[in-house]
Amino acid sequence: MADGKELGTVVSTIDGPSTERFSFVLNSKQVRRGQFVACEGEQGMLIGHVIDITRANRYFERAESVAEYEKTAPLSANFPVTDWEYTVANARALGVFKNRHILRSTFPAAPGSKVQAVEASVLKDFLGFVDDGLAIGEVENHKLPATLDLTRLLQKHLAILAMSGAGKSYLASVLMEELLDRKLEHGRIAIVVIDPHGEYLGFKSGEYANRTTVFEGRKVKIAFHKVSPHLLFEFMTQLTITQKREVENALYELRREAKNKSQTYGLDDLISHIQGAEIKENVKGPLLSWLSQLRKKRIFSTSDYPRMKQLAQPGKLSVIDLSEIDSNKRKQMLVSYFARRLLKMRKRGKVPPFLLIIEEAHNFAPEKAQKEAAISRGIITTIAREGRKFGASLCLISQRPVHLSTTALSQCNSNIILRVTNPFDIDHIGESCEGIDKGMLGAITTLRVGEALVVGEAVNHPVFVKIRRRKSRKSSKGESLSSMARKYEVGEEEKRKDVEAFI
Repeated sequence: MADGKELGTVVSTIDGPSTERFSFVLNSKQVRRGQFVACEGEQGMLIGHVIDITRANRYFERAESVAEYEKTAPLSANFPVTDWEYTVANARALGVFKNRHILRSTFPAAPGSKVQAVEASVLKDFLGFVDDGLAIGEVENHKLPATLDLTRLLQKHLAILAMSGAGKSYLASVLMEELLDRKLEHGRIAIVVIDPHGEYLGFKSGEYANRTTVFEGRKVKIAFHKVSPHLLFEFMTQLTITQKREVENALYELRREAKNKSQTYGLDDLISHIQGAEIKENVKGPLLSWLSQLRKKRIFSTSDYPRMKQLAQPGKLSVIDLSEIDSNKRKQMLVSYFARRLLKMRKRGKVPPFLLIIEEAHNFAPEKAQKEAAISRGIITTIAREGRKFGASLCLISQRPVHLSTTALSQCNSNIILRVTNPFDIDHIGESCEGIDKGMLGAITTLRVGEALVVGEAVNHPVFVKIRRRKSRKSSKGESLSSMARKYEVGEEEKRKDVEAFI
């Protein structure tokens, strides 16, 4: 099961070998931190993960002696210093791999045991990769594709966490490419993306154009007659119990009349009904004011756009582009409504299994915000808790996990974490993500752009992955800072010349 390439020999230390750790002296300089290694034990092949590497040399142990000798000549000029240098790798014992099964390590490695590199096929099975998985990159220090099982990664939800600029959207694009490239026989799901900044508009051109539909946020509409009283009250959190009762009665009457006449009704009909109803003025006035404010959002119509079957199609990507919408409340209302409709339709089997990807998830499901500033939080946490039973999967992308709903984040059983440096976010990740230890949390702060830690349900053991190059085009929306600066100065210069020419 090892590939025969000997890397070193297990040695005795003060702390081990133990059932949890072992150390080995290297005879190869190709061993690196984060590498997987193997040695033969009493139970079978023990798999280890290198967590640290130290170098030592007896000639350089006493600082005062080194300083004294170096005054006249380098130590290497008078002593065979290279002959006394050695390197020790410290590894965590992950488990025993026997007959393609992973067993818990219950007996330590023997001192003197030879440590070898792990064969690629063994490491693939040990980590839980599959042939038809989502190939997001390559395992660090190994030429092994990281092919994650679709069900394990997404059914119990996924969180992608990183600081700004660390590659969250890039990774999400790679994940979407893998889902769009899947064949029918491997299982294809619908992909719906809530895109607040227009970062995924590049999919509408290039090789994924025929599988991608972009819906402009300003054109997205909600069919008012499909809005339940409960959801309407979430849109208008300021209503009193009396006002809610009047609205509920009015909606009941409108629904009954529309059913008798085989027609629909809208927000204007509700406002007209309230205006004509015998309601106390101190109740009616504020209620009409709230309804008028709701009308100004201009998101209600007689039918949904897009329709749910347009939005969720197997093997296709739908991007709801909210980048042109300034109102945070309007964004949340749209997300709340369409997420509810998707879950409801999925429960009835009217849309395919889907993945709902929410960018800037901490803005749509904030942890500490009041209800009026967190309209979409409720449905997001509902999908997080219940969606896996119906094939409604969630992917939350956030650069501030500490501000993201703890309930929603804790339901994401798989996490892909890129570089994070904020200590509050680091602590929050450590508390919310199972299977991650202090050493891995420390490593997260040093990750380079495009490097990620995959942890949770998706893999049998946390693994560092180098994310592959994306095939889709990067969105051209937005301008670089230098371009905006040039455009401003050119514009100002042209204005100045026009004024001088006029004078």
